[in-house]
Amino acid sequence: MTPPSVLVNMLWCLPGKVGGSEEYLVRQLLGLAELPEPQWRPTVAVARGLVAAHPELAAAATVVEPRFESDSRLRRIAGEITWLRSHSRDAALVHHGGGTAPLMAHRPYVLTIHDLQFRTYPEYFSRKKRAYLAALIPTSARRAAVVAVPSEYVRECVISAYGVHEERVMVVPHGIEPTLADDVTAAAVLRARYELGDGPIIVYPAVTHPHKHHEFLLRMMRDHWTDPDLRLVLTGGEGAAEAVVSASADRRVKRLGRVPAADRNGLLAMAEAMVFPSQYEGFGAPLIEAMTLGAPVICSDATCMPQIVGDAGLVLPLLPDAWADALVEVGRRRVELVAAGHRRAQDFTSLASGAALAAVYARALELS
Repeated sequence: MTPPSVLVNMLWCLPGKVGGSEEYLVRQLLGLAELPEPQWRPTVAVARGLVAAHPELAAAATVVEPRFESDSRLRRIAGEITWLRSHSRDAALVHHGGGTAPLMAHRPYVLTIHDLQFRTYPEYFSRKKRAYLAALIPTSARRAAVVAVPSEYVRECVISAYGVHEERVMVVPHGIEPTLADDVTAAAVLRARYELGDGPIIVYPAVTHPHKHHEFLLRMMRDHWTDPDLRLVLTGGEGAAEAVVSASADRRVKRLGRVPAADRNGLLAMAEAMVFPSQYEGFGAPLIEAMTLGAPVICSDATCMPQIVGDAGLVLPLLPDAWADALVEVGRRRVELVAAGHRRAQDFTSLASGAALAAVYARALELS
């Protein structure tokens, strides 16, 4: 029997521009391909450049790329209404992965909502972006056969905010591929390449968006974590709060920007801790990446993070006094926390994510 076809809309996913949602959707689709029996026949409509950034995607699904660029929202929306709709005609199901569905969308469809940060922190969004999300997300969610979300926290938010029936909102957790720990740059190479010295390092892999709260770590380095040999390594692209990081005069803060995946993994593997003071996360994939690679986690207690980390890391309120002795605590409990992190990471594999996505697709057809 031929598996039913699904068209996955990733036209919104500009490589390197949309944060963790890029890895989230790609890893789901890789997990879908890992399932022992082919349950779905996915075709992925991708923004130009996405396959070059994720060549493994082409091996897991049929990929189609439009002639238009997606860097203009208006151009992308027009393309979804015309080009994407024409490609949807023969699909049993369409999956819109960017939180909104186009007008006159092919139905039934699945909608992925990554988070509702614009409702919690509207000050971090432009007036135009807030208006766009406030207008389209509620209608898109109510018309969806199923809304897929990355965590129980986001599930509760969607049900409460938009009145979507609870049976139509399902969690598809982030999944980490089993080969992640195979692609790791050696610590000695990284110390030389990035001039990290011989002392301990802590790592924060995050785009410098305001809600990532880099300023908190800069304050900790200034007032509490004063070891002259300690290095705070910041990786990730530039966001709206980049100026805050750039203004830091602390020579112990290393701003590396986007680094190759093997270097990112190597930095986590050699770190004393992965520090994650984010104010808002729909899931927080670096938490699981750090656990997989053996870095103890220190994170905030905001939004979904207590649910994701559980007792496998230090989950602390965003108060300097609460974090002041965290590095000492991690050093004392390192063996325990690394082991707990490895166990916790087993709940968040790409295979488990793919299986959850397949269950969402099946429910969507069942409810349609």
